[in-house]
Amino acid sequence: MSHSYPLAATALEALSADAKAARTRYEAEAASGGLVVSSLETEWLTPSADDLASVLEQAAQSPAHGFVQNYEDAAGNTVLAVTYWKLAKTKAKKPKPVPKPDGDHTDDLYFKRAPKKGKAKAVDPNQLDMFGAHETEDGDSGE
Repeated sequence: MSHSYPLAATALEALSADAKAARTRYEAEAASGGLVVSSLETEWLTPSADDLASVLEQAAQSPAHGFVQNYEDAAGNTVLAVTYWKLAKTKAKKPKPVPKPDGDHTDDLYFKRAPKKGKAKAVDPNQLDMFGAHETEDGDSGE
């Protein structure tokens, strides 16, 4: 059986038998009754030795499964880790919509400045122009 977690505002409320339970956040939001599921929360409780039996009995009667883990602190007292879907009364804020760009600004991104206009580089006289019109040894222009 998979774990399911109660829907509650506090860990003590999560231990009550009348809390609703859900496995996923989607199920928790559907069962929340209009409240916002803010997170999957884990709280640590250290009940007194007198209250421990009643707290564990409450957790056993809950419709949720596997949401309470038992630990011991350094003094040997039982510590409970209670995991539950934390409910909030406020609505979650919607993210602001991203504004659409007015037009294509690709040139602005790649070409922030106009290309530099300067002198043309001098051609090395020892460099052979392979693609230009040149004369052959017999005086023919090659065209």
